[in-house]
Amino acid sequence: MKTTLKSAVALMIALPSLAFASTWDVDPAHSSAGFTVRHMMVSNVNGSFNVKSGVVNLDDKDVTKSTVEATLDAASVNTGNAKRDEHLRAADFFDTAKFPTITFKSKKVEQAGEGKLKVSGDLTMHGVTKPVVLDVTGPSQESKDPWGNTRRGVQATTKLNRKDFGLTYNSALETGGVAVGEEVTVNLDLSLTKQQPKAPAAKPATASDKK
Repeated sequence: MKTTLKSAVALMIALPSLAFASTWDVDPAHSSAGFTVRHMMVSNVNGSFNVKSGVVNLDDKDVTKSTVEATLDAASVNTGNAKRDEHLRAADFFDTAKFPTITFKSKKVEQAGEGKLKVSGDLTMHGVTKPVVLDVTGPSQESKDPWGNTRRGVQATTKLNRKDFGLTYNSALETGGVAVGEEVTVNLDLSLTKQQPKAPAAKPATASDKK
């Protein structure tokens, strides 16, 4: 009896928090991961990666208890120039044959003003893991798409030094400076779809059911 009472109390305590928790999948088809880096000291080159997957565990009651994980396809790097993209996939840069993905896993979420968050976590790229902080806008309010999915949106940005991740290739310019800048600006625009509760497993038939 005591065990049953304890279980009931524990369930009652847990239910309010469960009601505010939800799990959201990143929709790769409607999400993007872009970057900007200085080129030849005179202009910026913009590029992108395909988003492979991601999951956001969202706590609307206390957003600081939320978590996020995301994976990008490193080999999908696209700057609009086939020759340059081939070089970026090679050993001088991302070496995608050895390191095919770029991943982020959150460790801390903090409020940063109305509709703003700072999400700290580990970014793993080119086989190197370093802490980064994402400046996040969102998540947006829920909306329904024409296919019945519940969606929310999140935008995030950060700056990092590519050398911290072992991406050290460069070449000097005759006029001074280098061909590729070290600072990279990263921008994420993620569309999230809400996971539906899983149907309870079917109860195995018993002898009494068959009578």
